[in-house]
Amino acid sequence: MTTYIEPKILKGFRDFLPKAEMIRRDLTETIESTFRSFGFVPIDTPALEYAEILLGKGGGETEKQIYRFSDNGGRDVALRFDLTVPFARYVALHRGELVFPFKRYHIGKVWRGENTQRGRYREFTQCDFDIIGSDSPAADFEIILLIYSAFKNLGVDVSIHVNHRGLFNRFLTHIDQVDKSVEVLRAVDKLAKIGDDEVRKLLTELTGSANAQKIIEFISAKGSFSETLQCLTDLSGGVSPESERLSVLHQYMIDALGRKENDTQDEPFVLAPSITRGLDYYTGVVFETFLKELPDIGSVCSGGRYDNLAGLYSKDKNTVSGVGTSIGLDRLIAALESLEKLPAAGSHTTAITCVNAQKSGEYQALAQKLRKAGIACEVLSGGENSDTSQSADKLLVKQFILAEKKGLRYVIIPNEDPSGGHVTLRDLSNRQNQELSLEEVIYKLNCG
Repeated sequence: MTTYIEPKILKGFRDFLPKAEMIRRDLTETIESTFRSFGFVPIDTPALEYAEILLGKGGGETEKQIYRFSDNGGRDVALRFDLTVPFARYVALHRGELVFPFKRYHIGKVWRGENTQRGRYREFTQCDFDIIGSDSPAADFEIILLIYSAFKNLGVDVSIHVNHRGLFNRFLTHIDQVDKSVEVLRAVDKLAKIGDDEVRKLLTELTGSANAQKIIEFISAKGSFSETLQCLTDLSGGVSPESERLSVLHQYMIDALGRKENDTQDEPFVLAPSITRGLDYYTGVVFETFLKELPDIGSVCSGGRYDNLAGLYSKDKNTVSGVGTSIGLDRLIAALESLEKLPAAGSHTTAITCVNAQKSGEYQALAQKLRKAGIACEVLSGGENSDTSQSADKLLVKQFILAEKKGLRYVIIPNEDPSGGHVTLRDLSNRQNQELSLEEVIYKLNCG
């Protein structure tokens, strides 16, 4: 007796039907082409790592969310929860084979056992890009500019919020609270999730009411980039290397985009002192990216500088500084869907009908000519074509319907001799046919 297994899927995990997956692939291709245009190269790492690798310095929440288990060999292993920690291990392992500064990108799935919500799943895709082997502010800025360029190429307006973990720690030193920096940073990082009042309560419990007020004043500083930076500099005890780096970054931003010093209209870069990033490995500049039309969905691209993260996995005492960030593809798609700005699913440009299965080879030969001309093309399956009781017209109608369901616009109907000079091009959007030469078809499809 056959046992029935109910087809079901784990909470926080998803299947993707072709339309949704084509949209994901199109977005990913745009992002990837932007990465390559900046000279970044792709890498890949295993989905499964030794647990000690991933937990080396992930932060307090990481161990609660990680998918961790013993494999059949009794090894303590875990699924990667991000792409940055595996990258640090990768750099330590292949350091002698890499050329520094090393610019990489990595697009892949990661897993976290966290509560699901709009745009947040337990299996999701990250699009990471990093520069490792340089502690220059130019590297920090290149990552920020790449964020800006990637979203611009996606047709999305964003606001990139920038801060410096070191400046925040300098401020905490100035008020004698640096010994509680980890707890304070994590409390501040929850601001968007739990609100001002709850964060103030947490800070009061950690540092006392007077210091909590000072911290709230620091993270609430507002104004133009220059005005906010001056306020933070004063609150942290004066000019410092950290405030100077933020000043340099701001100048780079002005130079790169051709903006004026005091031009705040549609400013894509914001100095936001409440941005701290919760993970412990960030040490310098940090950033989060918000959609201007839908900021409430949260950051769609976050990261920062993580000086010497690779040092956890290397006996080499020479540090390797890094800076990078990650676009959350799934949250971005959820946001674009909410804004009704999700691009239409890409598809084949055209298809060739098959009304005589015995000529399938000839139809494919015709399709090959189109493919060589740069036109994506499929030959529709003969299916029931062997049933001679069906007329060619009925078969054509069935294949027109099939092509429309696939989201195709054009269908090519070959003549009796598929290798002949002329074909019928049918535009499914208006149900019109044109008798054209193959050269005319290629020109029309390539030129729109």
